[in-house]
Amino acid sequence: MAEKIWPSAAEALAGVVEDGMTIAVGGFGLSGNPTNLIVALRDTGVRDLTIVSNNMGVDGKGLGLLLENRQVRKVVASYVGENRLFAEQYLSGGLEVEFAPQGTLAERLRAGGAGIPGFYTATGVGTPIAEGKPEAEFDGRRYLLERGIVADIALVRAAHADRYGNLRYRLTARNFNPLVATAGRVTIAEAEEIVEAIEPDDIMTPGIYVHRLVQAADLTKEIEQRTVRPRVDA
Repeated sequence: MAEKIWPSAAEALAGVVEDGMTIAVGGFGLSGNPTNLIVALRDTGVRDLTIVSNNMGVDGKGLGLLLENRQVRKVVASYVGENRLFAEQYLSGGLEVEFAPQGTLAERLRAGGAGIPGFYTATGVGTPIAEGKPEAEFDGRRYLLERGIVADIALVRAAHADRYGNLRYRLTARNFNPLVATAGRVTIAEAEEIVEAIEPDDIMTPGIYVHRLVQAADLTKEIEQRTVRPRVDA
């Protein structure tokens, strides 16, 4: 078995990423973001990237770092409302955006990972999402043809990994990471903890999908919006 564990995120990306690539990134909000790999990707200086992700982080955090460095040409996402810089670049014409309904985006990633080139869905029919997409009718209902997504590189974060590349996620971090992990021609994972082996019943992404693995050096878990209730005296 080829060694999958690499010394650092920077070394795992070296010789793999290039200008103009399509890169799928896991995470939901800032939860489950492969933050170490995102920082390493920023530091490579690659440009003209197409980023496929549920969202683009927030200003100064997550994928927002790539926007700050002007490395992104196009974004395929379902939600981008927390990032002011994203809005500025989009409205000024400096950023191409392809919006996808969240369930459709998830299925496009799953389909790409399963080798399915396209599928029909009723979501988006009669809306701007449908513009330019083929339609067909099944059982009297209109459907859009959506294409599966296969990325050049997939970046994901897991709570636990073993030396075989098997991954286990925790809570919300499981939303998009497993789908992204299957959709990359080369998948690179960072893990909060690397163990000797994960029990088969606990594996959420089989190691066959993971090509390179790194121990996350920075374990900080950022919060998009901290909301608390006022303290009430007893």
